[in-house]
Amino acid sequence: MPVLVILGPTGVGKSAVAVEVALRLPGEIISADSRAFFRGLDIVTDKPTSEVRERVPHHLIDIVEITGSYDAMAFRNDVARLIPEIQSRGCVPIIAGGGTLYLGAVLRGIFSGPSADPDLRARLDARPLPDLYTELMKVDPAAARRIHPNDRLRITRALEVYEVTGWPISELQDAAEPLPYDFVVVGLRMEREAHRAAIAARVDRMLEEGLIDEVRSLRAQGLTPQHQAYRTIGVREAFEYLDGGLSYEELRERIIRNTWTLVRRQMAWFRRERDVEWIDVTGKDTGSIAETIVNRFRIADSAH
Repeated sequence: MPVLVILGPTGVGKSAVAVEVALRLPGEIISADSRAFFRGLDIVTDKPTSEVRERVPHHLIDIVEITGSYDAMAFRNDVARLIPEIQSRGCVPIIAGGGTLYLGAVLRGIFSGPSADPDLRARLDARPLPDLYTELMKVDPAAARRIHPNDRLRITRALEVYEVTGWPISELQDAAEPLPYDFVVVGLRMEREAHRAAIAARVDRMLEEGLIDEVRSLRAQGLTPQHQAYRTIGVREAFEYLDGGLSYEELRERIIRNTWTLVRRQMAWFRRERDVEWIDVTGKDTGSIAETIVNRFRIADSAH
């Protein structure tokens, strides 16, 4: 039985579609949302509600404390464990999300890199980001083309790997292997203006549901800028709002703008992914999208 992957940028409705697909197959959902792993980020990540998760089993949601960390290798290992478990229950594993780093660990492979070097990491963290990116362009231009110039975390990691191993991280990654399963990969995308409107509506809904209070509570629980979960869009902006650095309208606009920037980065990654069957979901209802995906999956399954 193949493994179904439903990917796409933030705001196209992947979670709702995955639920409808799971109900029809039946299937169980493995979340590839890079921040849904963390407990407490319910509104800011637009997690499926408890009612939805009672209807369809979801995995890898709320598995990490808000001050904890989770990486692509851990995700790959968890997915490798979950796929046969789900299949043993006669269900289809459905990996759904837009976390490109995590999807890449499954679909492209990941290498087991060296452990972080605290002293080297501190030296790199102290340097201006443009300088780090310029250095990366010199030592590993292939990695630099894959990494956004503002992505300090990945730029730092690439330079760290090069310094410790003497090998470009891009070459090590290219030598990695995907998980040994047949994947049926479906991508959801939306026309630009419709997508921007959907993101704005999503942000408005999150703010109405209590995004600011959620972040205030997480801050009281110990969440700081040093933690991985802080890098979630909506969290950093809410911190600045709570500190008086943004007005409410500026907060809203900043979240929308940063979400759209994320969408553009995600789509740049997805365009490099081979064997994705894309569906334009503009103006389509969730049920019809799900039915299209189910039909495609059944055709692929029958071919195996």
